[in-house]
Amino acid sequence: MLVVSSKQMQKTEKNIVKDLGISLRDLMEEAGKSLADEVLDIVGEQGRVVSISGKGNNGGDGFVAARILSEKGVRVTSFFICFEDEIEGEAKDAFLELKRFETPKFLTPDNTKEFEDALSEANLIIDAIFGIGLKGKIEGFVAEVIEKINSADIKVISADIPSGVEADTGRVYGTCIRATKTMTFIAPKIGLFVYPGADYVGELMVADLGLPPNVVEEGLVRMFLPDEIRKILPLCSGDVHKKAKGKVLVIAGSRGMTGAAVLTANSALRAGAGLVVLGAPESLSDILEQKLTEVINLPLPETNVGSLSSTAYECIIEASKSFDVIALGPGLSQNGETVSLVRRLVVDVKCPLVLDADGLNAIVGKTHLLTERSHPTVVTPHPGELARLFGVSAEDVQKDRLGFTKRATSKWKVTTVLKGAYSIVGFGNDFSINVTGNWGMATAGTGDVLTGLISSFIAQGLGSFEAAVLGTYLHGLAGDIVAKNITPYCLIASDLIDYLPRAMSKILERSLR
Repeated sequence: MLVVSSKQMQKTEKNIVKDLGISLRDLMEEAGKSLADEVLDIVGEQGRVVSISGKGNNGGDGFVAARILSEKGVRVTSFFICFEDEIEGEAKDAFLELKRFETPKFLTPDNTKEFEDALSEANLIIDAIFGIGLKGKIEGFVAEVIEKINSADIKVISADIPSGVEADTGRVYGTCIRATKTMTFIAPKIGLFVYPGADYVGELMVADLGLPPNVVEEGLVRMFLPDEIRKILPLCSGDVHKKAKGKVLVIAGSRGMTGAAVLTANSALRAGAGLVVLGAPESLSDILEQKLTEVINLPLPETNVGSLSSTAYECIIEASKSFDVIALGPGLSQNGETVSLVRRLVVDVKCPLVLDADGLNAIVGKTHLLTERSHPTVVTPHPGELARLFGVSAEDVQKDRLGFTKRATSKWKVTTVLKGAYSIVGFGNDFSINVTGNWGMATAGTGDVLTGLISSFIAQGLGSFEAAVLGTYLHGLAGDIVAKNITPYCLIASDLIDYLPRAMSKILERSLR
């Protein structure tokens, strides 16, 4: 599924009218029906609903929903927050249709008490004030109305996008509807996945309005759905052997940082790789032997501070010839000698490489090394790491996550995974936004688990982009299952490995329904 900008959505709607012969009024009717059906599922026919609409097409969606609910016997109180003669086009038609069933109320400072009373008696409110055309700050009386809605103890469903969120940037200037659910139409808008706007969305639903799946021809990024993820998941024949399932070499760890190495190696194995070998400083062997059962330990020369020595280079290069991918970086430390080793390996390793954590720290100021690689490369920075690589602030990256992902992908010719809420994966002209995961995953070690997952899927034969998409999706899905079964408060990185089988099973089961 494509994620679009406001201009791309407007272009799509014009194409629908031209190519499919469906009018904008028909689209509005379907959008309002989808809203009404969802509201009915939530509150039932005995529910009480408040609808508040603006003057644009978003308001028209609200008028249609209010009319359909009234037809079904739901007690609806409709307000509109503009002058009646400002309502035009398809929205005006929807407004006049609604008036056949009830009398919408023009909300002004003079009848605010009536609005407050309606809120106090309602089970749910439909927010259809502003749509994807909103730019800038909501002020004055409308801002006061939104504050009253947010202060009420009531569920809110927003039509297309919460009023106050800019569709193209996710920016929120001042007040904004804090939705319980957002039902977006035809295709999701990029602002729904960009903070701070994403924090106001609540549960996101996409209503296709009965249109063909390929109706959206142009988008900013893709959003992979479970059935699409299922198609990526590598499956094996019945007579497969362990080496055919993929071999992963993990180069990670240093004194005091064995956990990062263990998490990466174990997640690679749990994700389906047939063989995982961990190359780590030799003095850590006894510790790693106790922590790892199925992973093979490869002791490597070390510095006097317990990090990998430059003399480990030959051993790693020779070993790499027998592996399908190398995961390089977790817990390596930033010791000068180790940094020099990493830089040499980045250029000289002749197999796919997943570079994370201290592997990325090692190439700060030396990112040209990435362009010298002859084999596929995946970099998995969090915003702070990507900021260091570009010499900007983490705040700069967060303000334009998609832009910086595109910049990294284009400049370094790598697959980029910009981690964080709604991780972005990019390679070439393909970009994907990941919709799984939760705030409980903001804890030490979860990035190491992701590195292992992506490495495992590359070893199993996926291309770097597909492996990164699949890895980020299952990583987040495992976290969501942990949050549901336990609590996000108590989530730790190793939980993601433990719950990964459930995440994979969920994808497989869904595809068989």
